[in-house]
Order: sequence, then C-alpha cells, then structure tokens
Amino acid sequence: MSMQTTNSDVYSIKFSRHSSSDADLYVYQHEEHVPFAIKRVFNVDAKSICSRGFHAHKDCTQLLICIKGQVELITDDGKSRQTYSLTSPDIGILIPPGIWGEQKYSSNSILMVLTDYPYDENDYLRDYEDFKNYKLGEK
Repeated sequence: MSMQTTNSDVYSIKFSRHSSSDADLYVYQHEEHVPFAIKRVFNVDAKSICSRGFHAHKDCTQLLICIKGQVELITDDGKSRQTYSLTSPDIGILIPPGIWGEQKYSSNSILMVLTDYPYDENDYLRDYEDFKNYKLGEK
C-alpha cells in the first residue's frame, strides 16, 4: 500500500477538548480518536526556529499534533506537495506510510507524534531520491 499512497490519504483528525476556567484537557484515545494502536509516542521540543523531518516511512503511520506553538507541515507524495499549519492540540494530521514529511517549527514549539510502529531505522527513507525510487516501485 505505501507505494500507492498520495497526499489525498493524508487527513486531519479533530480531538476531544474539555475546557474549564483554569485548564483544557485534550484526549488522544485509540479507536475513539486515534485510528491505530499506539506503539510509540515522542515529542520534538523546538527551542528556536528550525526545520526537521525530511523523511518518509515504509510501514509506519504517524499522527502529528502541535501541543505548543506552531508547526508548518509539508507532505509530499512524490508528485505533489501539501502544506498544513498545526497550531492547536485539538487537531492532528495523519501521515500514512509512503509520504515524505517535513516540518518547520516556530520558536518554543512542541510537536507530539503518535505512531503505529516502534522505532526501526530500516523503516526510514531519508534520501529524497531514494524515496522517489521507492514510490516508483524500485525498492
């Protein structure tokens, strides 16, 4: 499936937000909100403006949620690019396998990533030309 994925397979997910006068609670629950069993969670804490990502996955699905600040997400299916602005913990962007991702962080931003796959370096496509060849079926 991952070689055939396109930007039309990337989509946003709205999460539950429970507000009170002193705090907001955001819920990220498997099946109700997250469409996969969560195998790994990590945060990127950007202290200053920076760009990260620059890779795709062969098997891993990722759900990106900006929990502080602003992150611009660029997805690329090898033929077209799409840009998303993440600014709130109640919206996430699901990136399926076979989609190249790049993030541009504003200062003091935190991006939380939920995945359906544990860390495996062999799952990464870190070179854009390798990614394009992978999409063409030249593994």
